[in-house]
Amino acid sequence: MSYTNREIQLAAYPVGEPGPQNFELISSEVPDLAEGQVLVRNTWMSVDPYMRERMHDAESYLPSFQLNAVMDGSAIGEVVASLSSDIPVGATVVHFLGWREYAVLDAAAATVVDITLARAEDYLGALGTTGLTAYTALTEIAPVRQGDIVFISAAAGAVGSVAGQLARKFGASKVIGSAGGSLKAKRLVTDFGFDTAIDYRAGSVAEQLAEAAPDGIDVYVDHVGGDHLLAAIDALRSGGRIALVGAISSYNATEPVPGPSNLFELAAKDATLRGMLINSYFHLFPEWIGKAAGWLADGSLHTETTVAEGIGQAPQAFLDLMNGGNVGKMLVRL
Repeated sequence: MSYTNREIQLAAYPVGEPGPQNFELISSEVPDLAEGQVLVRNTWMSVDPYMRERMHDAESYLPSFQLNAVMDGSAIGEVVASLSSDIPVGATVVHFLGWREYAVLDAAAATVVDITLARAEDYLGALGTTGLTAYTALTEIAPVRQGDIVFISAAAGAVGSVAGQLARKFGASKVIGSAGGSLKAKRLVTDFGFDTAIDYRAGSVAEQLAEAAPDGIDVYVDHVGGDHLLAAIDALRSGGRIALVGAISSYNATEPVPGPSNLFELAAKDATLRGMLINSYFHLFPEWIGKAAGWLADGSLHTETTVAEGIGQAPQAFLDLMNGGNVGKMLVRL
């Protein structure tokens, strides 16, 4: 049986903020399977901030997207044809060939998941690298200790909303989140269990953080950089810990972005700032899924998704994500 694929290619590298003109929707014939391969009909795909860093013709910690070639990223789907003895037709698999409706891949590049344990889309969110990032940040990179005051930026996003809840589970005495807009800030408290929220659009992050944590903070999970990182270093107490997960405020910059001017405070405070790449921590997946699946089932871990419909909306979903147009995980249903 032949299949026609619709897929998204990168048409041009963006300079500054990307737009619809940087993407192209094309159709192609799905190639025949080789021995050991499977054909997956993708049902969900993820768009993530790190993808902006791959839209440069320059060396980075991840390979650049190639022009006029299909983009990739996390996806989940159903195996509709198989020439592998390891993965049967009908299995649900997670893989990295998103941005297309059908994916042909070696069986070794697909991971079979149990959709009786959780919804398929959860494996791209709380049970995927999103949840693992939050878990790793607060256990390996900037461990939360009993009684800590924790600050999380981009807290209404996929990783941040999970991290806030984990901080509480791990013993934090107070959890503070930042988000853009009064509605998002309110939802941090009402929906995700934060003690207080900062609306970074409403005024100085440093002033709002000082008001929320007058005695300082112990842990900061950074997804933003810029004024958030500057304020967090100022507020950090002796022995404090910062997990540098992302820096979305600088992803569209066209010139080098200066570092925080108060960096030496880390030495004066005997504090740490440590970066992380989640692919160095995939060995923690079984541990994380074992815990998170139970928390999802009993409702003690609350997640949300913002959903775009159809492969044609994938570029706009990514653009919306980069402009804060999501609560929780941004997904495309295919």
